[in-house]
Amino acid sequence: MPSLSFPLLDRIGRLRAFRPLGPPGVQSKLPLSWLLAPTPSAIGFALRTTAAALIALVIALWMELDDPQWAAMTVWIVAQGSRGESLSKARWRLVGTGIGVVMSITLISAFNQTAWLFFPALSIWLGLCCGLATLVRNFRSYALVLAGYTTAIIAIGAIPHPENVFMTAMSRATYIVLGIVCESTVAGLFAHNLAETARRNIRDKLRTALSNVSEAVASLLAGDDEALIRSRAMFGPILSINDQIEFSEAEMGPHGHEGDHARAALAAVSVLLSRGLGMTVRLQYVQTDQPIFRETASNVSTFLSSLPNRLNTETGVRGILRDLQLLRAECHQQIVDALTHEIGSAFTLEDEHDQISALLDGRILHNAMDELLGELEQAIREYDASQHFIRGDHFHFRLQSHVDKREAAYNGVRAAVPLSAAGLVWECTAWPTGLGFITFVAIVCGLFATRENPVVATTQFMIGGIWAALVAFFLVFFVLPTQSNYEMLVATLAVPMFAGGLAARNASTALHSAAYTLLLPNFVHPLNQGRVDEVTWFNSTWAILLGVFFAVLIFRAVLPFNSAAERWRMRRTLLRDLRTLASAEPTPMTRDWIGRNIDRFARLIRHAGPTPSPTIEGCLQGTLAAMTIGLNIIRLRALLHRNQIPPAARRAIEIVMKRMSHFTGKYGHTAHAARVATTALRRMEAAEPNISTRIELTRAIAYLIVVSHELDANAVFLDATRPYRAV
Repeated sequence: MPSLSFPLLDRIGRLRAFRPLGPPGVQSKLPLSWLLAPTPSAIGFALRTTAAALIALVIALWMELDDPQWAAMTVWIVAQGSRGESLSKARWRLVGTGIGVVMSITLISAFNQTAWLFFPALSIWLGLCCGLATLVRNFRSYALVLAGYTTAIIAIGAIPHPENVFMTAMSRATYIVLGIVCESTVAGLFAHNLAETARRNIRDKLRTALSNVSEAVASLLAGDDEALIRSRAMFGPILSINDQIEFSEAEMGPHGHEGDHARAALAAVSVLLSRGLGMTVRLQYVQTDQPIFRETASNVSTFLSSLPNRLNTETGVRGILRDLQLLRAECHQQIVDALTHEIGSAFTLEDEHDQISALLDGRILHNAMDELLGELEQAIREYDASQHFIRGDHFHFRLQSHVDKREAAYNGVRAAVPLSAAGLVWECTAWPTGLGFITFVAIVCGLFATRENPVVATTQFMIGGIWAALVAFFLVFFVLPTQSNYEMLVATLAVPMFAGGLAARNASTALHSAAYTLLLPNFVHPLNQGRVDEVTWFNSTWAILLGVFFAVLIFRAVLPFNSAAERWRMRRTLLRDLRTLASAEPTPMTRDWIGRNIDRFARLIRHAGPTPSPTIEGCLQGTLAAMTIGLNIIRLRALLHRNQIPPAARRAIEIVMKRMSHFTGKYGHTAHAARVATTALRRMEAAEPNISTRIELTRAIAYLIVVSHELDANAVFLDATRPYRAV
């Protein structure tokens, strides 16, 4: 079945976080603009998918298969906006279908003539598949869901004649393979220079991310108060780009590790943005009235502002890296000059403390700037590596995602309960078309049980199904009875299918179109001999629509979606992860911490809608603060592992780590310990004769400043003893 999720970029775009590189397109305000004035890409998608669906339908009719409409339905199921998405979805659909075929034969064989055991077992299997699907991403999740409802489709279809379950399973598998082959063949004819196009897409996406984040950091350095809010919303698009890279890899065919380098570049961009936000904290807490640092910050800001234009050129990367190294060298030189000036100068007793403190603050800021530029350099290098094949490259990179086991359990229950209830209805009523009713209950549950809010999605899906029924009624009763050959059948179905394809490329009608294109071939039900009679058509159509409606009712009654409860669970998981960062062995990797928190950002933004509430705004700010705290905790632990600081400084930092790991509800004591450690390390740094040790102490002070500030500023959000609600 099709991936019915709303594109995350559409939601983020409402927040105006990511700006396109080219001139913005003009959006029509007509309610039917997707039909009356479609985009060229929408026309191309609708044209090729309609052609593939009709070819699959004609071949199935020519082969005299018993349910030829399933071949056309499969084409619309696997068709996606990009070739990579279609290839990935088709691949995982084959995997899910294979699992479903095996499991359907197993269940029918194990529970033949025992419906009171068969339907509970089938429900448990569907629930298990949906629960596991919640824990993975992209079309791997789709494969698990598909395994669940494919089992239901085959097993329920075999109930009247269980001895023929193997033939039923092979029949369904034949439809699916036929549909996938037709869609892949037709889409392949429209795909020119696919590998080159995929590489260009990766380059454009990474360039957009780098450009927007560099401009945001430049604004933060310039003191733009609104830059923090704009920067916050950029994490969602970064996650969406990370998902799209997988599809571009499928389009490239045999390739190296360009996708891994692209994901590493995105992770570095995320850390860069966090560094920029941490820089704003340090600017609040240290003495910034220093001409030398102001000049450095101005140079960096100018460089970051020019980065988008330089990335547009083919030869710009080498020059960017050269200028980056010069800026980092300037930061290093300023740190050395400050140390040399402090060591070689004789301060009077009155101004000694102020002078030494100012020099230390300058080193803290220049060290933070150097690390910020280091993340940018890493992002640029990974961006460059993602643009060409590197012989002998064995680099691998994956971002972790947020895992909510309770949500997975809820999704499993949401899928299992409606299917069990539908089976009970059929058993009690002996409804002649009840098997079709149960089948579509299983399909809808599989499609939408893993949604955060299945009620809204299934309601829109039901509206699309009603439109399919109305169009099919006109075709079945007025058009198809007058036809007797394949050519007229193709001409009749082409226009309504083409309209459904256009609707599929419009965000506001995507869910309606998914139901419309999926159910239209089923409602029309073309046959080689004769046609469906009126009574049969009404009974089967009403059974399908009632199946969708029944699933909507159950979703409203059983574990309905609660955004506040999900935010509470996500926040508790975040705080637990933050606590374990300070003591987990081995030290957690930066990319894992970044990946989980970007995923949390994306979930919160999906909750936010076009106008986020103050509570969700506070959750976004708190999640960003927790991510920044966690990154600095990881850096402090890395500093401790290098073992280049005095024992007294080490003990001060270890006290902070111990406070963090023994967190019992509030972080007030941890913030206090971080401030005490900062003061102690400042004294030690001023008296330390070894320059390399002083540089390490400077880094530790910079990290502790951010930790203590963010703990204090976000004390309400970080209080795990009660749900968070903004005042």
